[in-house]
Amino acid sequence: MTTLWSELLQTARTATDLDVLTAAVRAAIARGADWQDTADRVAGALREHLPSPGELLRPDQLAGEPGTSSGHRLHVEPDGSFSMTAIVWQPGAVTRVHDHVAWCVFGVLAGAEHEDLYTLSDDGAALIGAGANPNPAGEVSGFAPPGDIHRVRNLGDTTAVSLHIYGTDLDRVGSSVRRFYDLPVRD
Repeated sequence: MTTLWSELLQTARTATDLDVLTAAVRAAIARGADWQDTADRVAGALREHLPSPGELLRPDQLAGEPGTSSGHRLHVEPDGSFSMTAIVWQPGAVTRVHDHVAWCVFGVLAGAEHEDLYTLSDDGAALIGAGANPNPAGEVSGFAPPGDIHRVRNLGDTTAVSLHIYGTDLDRVGSSVRRFYDLPVRD
């Protein structure tokens, strides 16, 4: 028993925060549910195991020019059920309005992400503003298609970092984005 306990303690000491989070995400997904319930469960796992940027990225990966963002793939589950990417948002960085191919969960590790939410008009010819979320460090959220149209911006003066977990193999599909929306916005 003492040997087994020592081995478990050693494993716990050598497991990285990403390993612990990956195991928690696997457990959340294994419970089986629809996409929104899965996103909610994965968000709960991320809240419990939210790492710091320094635990995931090297200092050189945090650098960048104002107005840019960069993604760093951290994990792709072998069965393709999820991927983890750290995104570094320099001041002024902004995405195009988009939605996703699968559920998505994100946690803000540093700085703040500003999220603008939209719905599609009944005739499909415009976007309708549906709110905004200022997501400070420590904020975790999850969503699933349909109804996940948004854009993300760094409105602050400092670099923001977020961890995104997507319900698909991003190496296989290439991007988490299903579609970009270049439509007028109505409030």
